[in-house]
Amino acid sequence: MGKSRVLIIGATGNLGHEIAKASLQSSHPTFVLVRDSAFSDPHKRHILQTLSDAGATLLKGSIEDESSLVEAMKQVDVVICAVSSKQALDQKPVIKAIKRAGCIKKFIPSEFGLDPEKTQISHLDHGFYSRKAEIRQLIEAEGIPSTYISCNFFMNYLLPSLVQPGSKTPPMDKVTIFGSGNVKGVFVKQSDVAAFTISTVDDPRTLNKVVYLRPPGNVYSMNELVELWESKIGKKLDKVYVTEEELLKKIKETPFPNNMDMVFIYSAFVKGDQTYFDIEGSGGLDGAQLYPLQKYTTISEYLDSLLEESELCSS
Repeated sequence: MGKSRVLIIGATGNLGHEIAKASLQSSHPTFVLVRDSAFSDPHKRHILQTLSDAGATLLKGSIEDESSLVEAMKQVDVVICAVSSKQALDQKPVIKAIKRAGCIKKFIPSEFGLDPEKTQISHLDHGFYSRKAEIRQLIEAEGIPSTYISCNFFMNYLLPSLVQPGSKTPPMDKVTIFGSGNVKGVFVKQSDVAAFTISTVDDPRTLNKVVYLRPPGNVYSMNELVELWESKIGKKLDKVYVTEEELLKKIKETPFPNNMDMVFIYSAFVKGDQTYFDIEGSGGLDGAQLYPLQKYTTISEYLDSLLEESELCSS
């Protein structure tokens, strides 16, 4: 039996593009849903051209047009949605189309973050995770075979500043640490998330399961992150600890959406939403254990690249 045919929705976004590339690299017949307006955007047009040149089939359609979705789905076996988190509820027509098409053996919806059923910040996140949880419930109510990818944070989010909200570069003198600094968070590079995602496509073990990404070398507390960074720059940083109460106060005082970085920091590094539960005990699967040969970028390697960039900028 050949490899599954994969349809990717949202392939012109950062993660979607990586998933499309990973699908092609794994020799899956790869199809990309493309709306007409994408061709008028030079950046998107370039992405689509490179994917097409690499062997992807471009199918015209959009998530607003259910008949175009059904038509696209009749040509594939697996659907992967990589629309942005803000568009989580826009996946409802995709679910309807999957039901209508009747031929999809797996749907991987656009979760790609923390498990929305494990977070403990519903009073703070303005529905960010409840929208994802609603899509999960709809998939399950419709009996659609699925796999959820819970990859936690992307490396290009928060890590470039060493989790310093409002900053884009890592600290060289003073660093803020939230809570005790001992709660562990997880960062995974987008291209690695894509590779793990494609590995699940034809893996029967992942059917109707949550696959969590906590690769060794990518799970760090803030204290550990700072210690690692200090060892790389060869100096100690002045540490300022912000208590849970102080962080919550700052979140409440800062208007939405400007407070969301702090909300996500609170979730991961104070509440421990990425690591407080045992993966197998919760009925999930550990992606790094499922695919031990899958190479990935570690946090230490990523910080090395940040150091190189900062040295280039200062030279």
